Amino acid sequence: MPPKVDLHMTPGGRDADEAVGREMYALVTELYPICRSITGNGVRQTLGILGRDVPLEVHEVPSGTPVLDWIVPREWNIRDAYVKAPDGRRIIDIRRSNLHVVSYSVPMRARMTLAELKPHLFTHPASPEVIPYRTSYYNESWGFCLSQRQRDEIVEDEYEVVIDSSLEPGSLTYGECHLPGASHDEVLISCHICHPSLANDNLSGIVVAAWLARALASRPRRYSYRFLFIPGTIGSITWLARNEDRVSRIKHGLVLAGLGDRSAFTYKKSRQGDAEIDQAVAHIFNHAGRPCSVREFSPYGYDERQFCSPGFNLPVGCLMRTTQGQYPEYHTSADDLSFVSPGSLAESLRICLQIVEVLEQNERYINQNPKGEPQLGRRGLYRSLGGELDGASRELAMLWVLNLSDGRSALLDIAERSGLPFAAVKAAADALASHGLLRPAHRSDMKRPPEREPE
Repeated sequence: MPPKVDLHMTPGGRDADEAVGREMYALVTELYPICRSITGNGVRQTLGILGRDVPLEVHEVPSGTPVLDWIVPREWNIRDAYVKAPDGRRIIDIRRSNLHVVSYSVPMRARMTLAELKPHLFTHPASPEVIPYRTSYYNESWGFCLSQRQRDEIVEDEYEVVIDSSLEPGSLTYGECHLPGASHDEVLISCHICHPSLANDNLSGIVVAAWLARALASRPRRYSYRFLFIPGTIGSITWLARNEDRVSRIKHGLVLAGLGDRSAFTYKKSRQGDAEIDQAVAHIFNHAGRPCSVREFSPYGYDERQFCSPGFNLPVGCLMRTTQGQYPEYHTSADDLSFVSPGSLAESLRICLQIVEVLEQNERYINQNPKGEPQLGRRGLYRSLGGELDGASRELAMLWVLNLSDGRSALLDIAERSGLPFAAVKAAADALASHGLLRPAHRSDMKRPPEREPE
């Protein structure tokens, strides 16, 4: 059993971080060889492995099912694929890399010349040593991917071409983990599970999501959490089509992708642009002590574009390191186990835990002594707050909380306005509440008094 993940990870826990990172990397390594696509047994095998430590409900949606403007496609599975030279050598072989076959290639068994084979060979000329990743999900065809170097070595001859695949009625498979909390309001965490051996673009998000689910499962939760392990695009569309009656419960959401490389973090905002999740991530980034980037929403990327489509407009952003398509290893065989690191995986989990901590603790309070400042010294409050802030900063945090706790400003609002870390503002609120100077706000407290009509 992997070590327990502590939600309250602190900078002093380097040994624990390293242990967690090694365990996460071991899971990436185990999942890496599996040939996944948007449907098929590779997805089922992957979910079976994740289900050892995450309470997953596996859903099977039959091929041909209408889902919004789409239709669930036929199921694809592959057993073998190769191009064999006359001397019996497999010059292209799926057993060496499952990227060698265009995903969703229809069955093929033929002998053909190099001229006939050429239109079905795909390379990445700008990086002649890597195998590109290609798909033909919704346009029935077939093909092989190989490095430009391999392609240049193929000579004129007759070749045996075999793709031992099936494309037939079956189902689309996805996994869902629901962790009930004190509230029915939900935080949605989603990752795509449809790529073959791509360590960063696919597996890092899956593993970070799985470990985040494990961490949250072991603690009390204010929110309910819903984790989706779904094939890209068609998976989120299918889930939305099947759950239109419950999407209103989603108050915050993150799509996790590309979290294993060594680059700085990037966050793409939700379509709303100012949702609480957008504010929470930006705040964490501002106090991270290292470069991080926040980008505006665009309808290009991962499944956040489905959750943020105008008919749903959910508060869902995307947490990444380098954005998709912006690193040379993207969608190539260079996105391998050496491209991701245990330290990067653990750091990505830590950022997710910090974001969740803000969402969980971002409450509103009412100052119980709002006329003038209460005398904090006689209550011993100046000395009651620990942590890294000096005395003056602790006092300042309490004064900001007292001044803005009017039922409308949440702790994150106060942290942003004051420029203080959220943890300092939360500690101040806890201390003040323990002395009866604050109480949690109720819905009625958030109503603004009517404005006076001009005389």
